[in-house]
Amino acid sequence: MNYKKNDRVVLDIEDMGAEGEGIGKMDGFPLFVKDAMIGDRIEARITKLKTRYGYARLEKVLVPSSFRVEPVCRFHRQCGGCQLQALSYEKQLEFKQNKIRNNLVRIGGFSEALVSGCMEPIVGMDERFHYRNKAQVPIGTDKEGNLVAGFYAGRTHSIIANTDCALGVAENREILEVILAYMRENHICAYDETTGNGLVRHVLIRKGFASGELMVCIVINGSRLPEGEKLVERLRRVPGMTSVSYSVNRKNTNVIMGDEIHMLWGSRTIQDRIGGILFSVSPLSFYQVNPVQTKKLYDLAVEYADLKGMETVWDLYCGIGTISLFMAQKAGQVYGVEVVPQAIEDARENARLNGVGNAAFFVGKAEEVLPEKYEEDGIRADVIVVDPPRKGCDEKCLDTMLKMRPERIVYVSCDSATLARDLKVLCAGGYELMRWRGVDMFGMTVHVESIMLLSKLHTKQNIEVELEMSEMDLTAAESKATYEEIKDYVLEHTGLKVSSLYIAQVKEKYGIVERVNYNLPKSENFRQPKCPSEKEAAIREALEHFRMI
Repeated sequence: MNYKKNDRVVLDIEDMGAEGEGIGKMDGFPLFVKDAMIGDRIEARITKLKTRYGYARLEKVLVPSSFRVEPVCRFHRQCGGCQLQALSYEKQLEFKQNKIRNNLVRIGGFSEALVSGCMEPIVGMDERFHYRNKAQVPIGTDKEGNLVAGFYAGRTHSIIANTDCALGVAENREILEVILAYMRENHICAYDETTGNGLVRHVLIRKGFASGELMVCIVINGSRLPEGEKLVERLRRVPGMTSVSYSVNRKNTNVIMGDEIHMLWGSRTIQDRIGGILFSVSPLSFYQVNPVQTKKLYDLAVEYADLKGMETVWDLYCGIGTISLFMAQKAGQVYGVEVVPQAIEDARENARLNGVGNAAFFVGKAEEVLPEKYEEDGIRADVIVVDPPRKGCDEKCLDTMLKMRPERIVYVSCDSATLARDLKVLCAGGYELMRWRGVDMFGMTVHVESIMLLSKLHTKQNIEVELEMSEMDLTAAESKATYEEIKDYVLEHTGLKVSSLYIAQVKEKYGIVERVNYNLPKSENFRQPKCPSEKEAAIREALEHFRMI
């Protein structure tokens, strides 16, 4: 290949990458091109070449794709928020469904036949713009030193001045213009992350779609907001304004909100309603940004849980108790776990607001609270619902879920890559994937929510069929001990706790081939934890005991 950086090439875009980039090939060599749509013929300039792939910048669309549409926002190419705005919505849904499916196959190790067989149609959006009930807007200055509010350009911290994002609510523009005017009049500087100087960092805006209530929280690099009463006076004129506060964040960090919230005026929370359930939302609350699609997602979670009225349900990473309260309508008892104390306070308040008496909430990490409540207090689970952050579940949390052996696990995820990784472990430990579905919560972006139903394998029932073991396509090793039996043996004889992942690694090392290779790396850059030598020896002893090696 004789191509080099800054060469111009003509490409036919044949596919799309996980981040929405168009993929074209020059003599079989793939180039990723931001803003190129599948089906486009384009002229591009090469910006970077690696061994097996490269990157290029879109210079001109020569022949537009039949899937290309006119973007609503004039900043869509510069802004890092709407990667797919130039792609038809029907094609966006297809891209997102394929993204989930490909991760389940590539990272999760599931067969294409299984994944396609239990796939259900992705749930699309009726209103594709102005759907976000939350905006976190950085405040800064332009090259001339003028105050600006907007959003970061892709992969940078350079602010594109825009107070009227097409995904946010209409009130955002008025609120941001009021705050910028207040800052100019009172000579209040924007925060400069390179120097650490300046006061105002971000503006958080929330809206309750059902209530119409508005919340504003200004994030500052200081202890107080000067002339705050003047700002409050103006903000109160915005219809629906209910809460005005500021958050103190003096850390040099990408984390937006600080831990301290100081009220300037109004209520500490705003209220919203999803599916008849009332929620109290604070500045620090985790609350889904698309309430319309959230209702569809949670209805699916309840459907997948298949509750009959007496079940004990654990809701891990419960936030302010949104899923918990949906489940409590059909369950016997619900327990929620969340690491953020303020969120648990909100969850308890939400339970009180809705007269829900069969939901209890605990502060702490799911991977710590769950084992404690299970092992020390004997609280079991018929159903576990898990909705973790983007990084997925902790290994210890997955291990405890497998120990508790609920009949069903409902896994809600905003990152299908870490979801697929975790499903691999759960299915290695005695569960099978029964149903899955994508839910588009984030139209115009590459992000997609997904929901999975896992069901416990009933080994005894599966064996009690007319076929004899000798007739089944099993190795001698496969007909021996389960993962749980191996774990129990290791714990009893060595005092060590081992995970399903470690067992799978050791089994593979000794030639016990699983139906799926559970020891595949998750991604090119992923560093999978390796089984420690003492745990490997203990697992090997167990395998010998059960005559598997």
